[in-house]
Amino acid sequence: MLQITELFIYPIKSLAGIPLTSAEVTSRGFKHDRRWMLVDGQNRFLTQREHPQMALIKVNIQSDGLLVSYHANGSIKIPFAYDTRSKHDVVIWDDTCMGVHVSAEFDEWFTTTLGIPCRLIYMPDDSEREVDQRYAQPGMITSFADAYPFLLIGQASLDDLNSRLSEPLPMDRFRPNIVLAGGTAFEEDVMNHITIAGINFYGAKLCARCIMTTIDQQTGVKAKEPLKTLATYRLKNNKILFGQNLVHQGEGFVTAGDTLNVLSTHTDDRFIIEKKKSVS
Repeated sequence: MLQITELFIYPIKSLAGIPLTSAEVTSRGFKHDRRWMLVDGQNRFLTQREHPQMALIKVNIQSDGLLVSYHANGSIKIPFAYDTRSKHDVVIWDDTCMGVHVSAEFDEWFTTTLGIPCRLIYMPDDSEREVDQRYAQPGMITSFADAYPFLLIGQASLDDLNSRLSEPLPMDRFRPNIVLAGGTAFEEDVMNHITIAGINFYGAKLCARCIMTTIDQQTGVKAKEPLKTLATYRLKNNKILFGQNLVHQGEGFVTAGDTLNVLSTHTDDRFIIEKKKSVS
């Protein structure tokens, strides 16, 4: 049996994630997931890739907002309600979408904490950012996530990777939304149509991994792994692949312990990675 064991959201893009026992599925992903984002003076998103210290800012969800904290600069409370008239175009990779500036007060806190000028932006409900139409149906949207509303990773895939490393890595290096137990390593690669708690999910594309996976999410320190090892057996078309991005239809709740049902699998070559002998 394939079973959901862990769920995560990342309310402010590239800051620390939050583990959940149950998550609400909305039109653009899990509720609160990457609905906030820090941008630079050109309104372009900030990321751990260039600023690994972002990993050290912790976020917690409270009834009326986000409690954001950093050990050297205290904490701030970011409410859920904003003046949506302060709208700006913001840039995530090749996408431009609309966001709302939250507050100069919070800009100052993040600028001081990170040591770089930045502003906090929120994605309101009327900002609809479509996912890449090459891999999804028209009208499917996402938040300020890199490209898709969900990332699925199997625990067996991480176990396989860790069997090849001198020091095992935790799942938080890969920042998934949904963690799956059961089955075999990289079984999630070819999942096409799946259901969880009666909600339909569809495999969009395998997730190409970057240097963000080399950042220790507890210390902000960079290293060479896991990319060095993953490149030896998870490389396809010059991209290192780990986990599959999902799109979905339907809303509701996904809860740790839910069964994942596979209704169909991919046959497209882009989802097939040549299997190499695992370390036993």
